[in-house]
Amino acid sequence: MPVITGTIIALLIWAIFSVVTALLFLIAILLFLMARHAHQLNKLNQWLAKPDLQTIPEASGLWDEAFSRLYKMVKRHQKTKADLASELQHIQLATSALPDGVAILNAANRIEWFNPLAEQHFGLNSQRDVMQDITYLVRQPEFIRYLHESNYNEPLIMTSSRHDEMRLSIRIVDYGDNKRLLISRDITQLERIEAMRRDFVANVSHELRTPLTVVNGYVENLQDMDNLNHAQISRALYLMADQTKRMDNLVADLLTLSRLENDLTPSREEIVDIHSLLRTVYQDGQTLSAGKHHISMEIASEKNLHGNYDQLRSAFSNFLSNAIRYTPEGGEILMRWGERAEQQVFSVQDSGIGIAQQHIPRLTERFYRVDLSRSRETGGTGLGLAIVKHIALRHQAKLEVISVENKGSTFSLVFPPKRTAGDQAKA
Repeated sequence: MPVITGTIIALLIWAIFSVVTALLFLIAILLFLMARHAHQLNKLNQWLAKPDLQTIPEASGLWDEAFSRLYKMVKRHQKTKADLASELQHIQLATSALPDGVAILNAANRIEWFNPLAEQHFGLNSQRDVMQDITYLVRQPEFIRYLHESNYNEPLIMTSSRHDEMRLSIRIVDYGDNKRLLISRDITQLERIEAMRRDFVANVSHELRTPLTVVNGYVENLQDMDNLNHAQISRALYLMADQTKRMDNLVADLLTLSRLENDLTPSREEIVDIHSLLRTVYQDGQTLSAGKHHISMEIASEKNLHGNYDQLRSAFSNFLSNAIRYTPEGGEILMRWGERAEQQVFSVQDSGIGIAQQHIPRLTERFYRVDLSRSRETGGTGLGLAIVKHIALRHQAKLEVISVENKGSTFSLVFPPKRTAGDQAKA
């Protein structure tokens, strides 16, 4: 528009004055327009160096229209970029929440992306290992062989190269254009549970086989022997009854443990009269000891507990019966109820054979025995402390074991303050 206007004015000047004057005027107009466009181009160039919607240049005419369109285009681009960033963040959050490690491999086995669990499983670094060959970072021969065999029907089970105690299940899934997903899952706990299941079945079978063999042997002897006298019959029946009682105790403990593990409903709770409970446990202990030990009881707290009476009796009795079984005749056993930092504590201290330190962390495992032969001689089932552990969990209590080999042990249950139910006199 300015060029047309300038041309018309130049023609008028030509008609009035001369052609030279008209040409000079027209040249001046063109030089002004070129300078103006150069100025606008410079402003545009400066803005493109640091594009920001807040500082986009202002102009008039065609440049105003151009800047307006540029503003709208940049705004749409920024919105699209923000939307994509938001979607990418959602995807990253979703993949971070996956229970599996996930990594994307290209055709050359280079890592294009991985989530935090994959980083943990394989010891990857998000700043350093993107686009690195996975075989340079995970060097186990079985993994490299699995990756190159291209037969992914079955997962690969392997130990993490960065965590010796971690077992991984590895799967590879082909997708897209020569892309592959490397999926890893931590199966350490599953393998431990499976091992516990196998050990449990083997231990139950072994524990039941021994008394059954004894009973069956005596039955066969009674059937085959003629002219049995009363003493022989009495001894056989006594030993058969002893083994039957052992099996009965084992089955009872198995049922108790199963009920505690599988029953997720809260136990029926009440205010437990601790004095009455301790007297009952003490009397049971005296009967089991049959006068072979010096058993004493100390009550240093008048507080009661909120809890399940039968479960607490089972746990307390287990501590005392273990002390009796593993304390030589004439030994000292102290059963105590006290308070520590507003926590109620039940403990049984003995002068028995004690436990070596390496065995203490495993005492609550089912059928774990420090001394296999001695445990069977004393009639233990190997399930008592496993039962106590579950009872403690149901009462939010902590199981403490302090023991010195050949000097004795102290087993304690420490109950949280919220379990305290007030003084004995108020109960």
